[in-house]
Amino acid sequence: MNTSHFTALTAAALVTSIAPSAAWACSSCGCTLNSDWASQGFRSSEGLSVDLRFDYFNQNELRTGTGRVDRGAIAFPTDQEIQQTTINRNTTITLDYGINADWGVTVQLPYLNRYHTTIAEGDTDISTSRSSSIGDVRVVGRYQGFSPEHNWGLLFGLKLPTGSTGVNFSAGPQSGQPLDRGLQPGTGSTDVLLGVYTFGPINQSFDYFAQALLQVPVTSKDEFKPGVGANLTAGVRYATDGSLVPHLQVNVRTERKESGANADIPNSGATLAYLSPGVTWSINEKLKAFGFVQVPVYQRVTGYQIEPKYSVSAGLHYSY
Repeated sequence: MNTSHFTALTAAALVTSIAPSAAWACSSCGCTLNSDWASQGFRSSEGLSVDLRFDYFNQNELRTGTGRVDRGAIAFPTDQEIQQTTINRNTTITLDYGINADWGVTVQLPYLNRYHTTIAEGDTDISTSRSSSIGDVRVVGRYQGFSPEHNWGLLFGLKLPTGSTGVNFSAGPQSGQPLDRGLQPGTGSTDVLLGVYTFGPINQSFDYFAQALLQVPVTSKDEFKPGVGANLTAGVRYATDGSLVPHLQVNVRTERKESGANADIPNSGATLAYLSPGVTWSINEKLKAFGFVQVPVYQRVTGYQIEPKYSVSAGLHYSY
């Protein structure tokens, strides 16, 4: 491994090591797949590219610590909320512009469709919410002019509070009451994003990439603030001469507890790890399709939280 690769991987390890080790708030529940490299590869070329990605995951497995919880053994009413299911169908448009070989910028606009059911503290019947709206926009810049190969770089940007925080329950005993802040389409916070990545060939047949991203909320809204979080992703792909390219990723997400009077502090915070096999299909020189399945291999949550048994991601990438 050359010096630039070693430097980038060391920086990634440092970003991960300074991130808190326990947490995964409901506000950040979701697919942790990295589709940047899957769809286009980290690149140093100039010009515009567009991604359209769809993620589906059904959070219906009640967990605490590292184990499952038997809902059938719970007698209602209880002295705490017991979530039932959260079905997520999310669509994200990503615009990436390579200014030159050193600089680039990415804008991500998510549209979230979410169906949620729960039994609130003191209730015996299910309360339901449905929402379909824009989520929190991300604007991320990158610089990769540290080496002649342009094969590692830094990420820096913001997550903006563009998503709604005013969704209410639509049916059940809690009808008309506000949905938990961690399940709203937006967090209400502005978050600073800082990261590092590296990529390149392993040999004639395989390429690799690694990325670490730290997310730090710096503002809050209505007595709610999500926890500091970090994503660590590494992957390999088999560089064939054909149109189909298989991929394999390992995705790790960790986040501290929420804070504030409207936070669900006892039931937020976790560390999750996923294995994500997938494939990219080059339809032509400019258009690619990609698909992945994400399966949890380690889950540690604080309190009672619901997690998906698997996630599915698919999308299209077009380079102008």
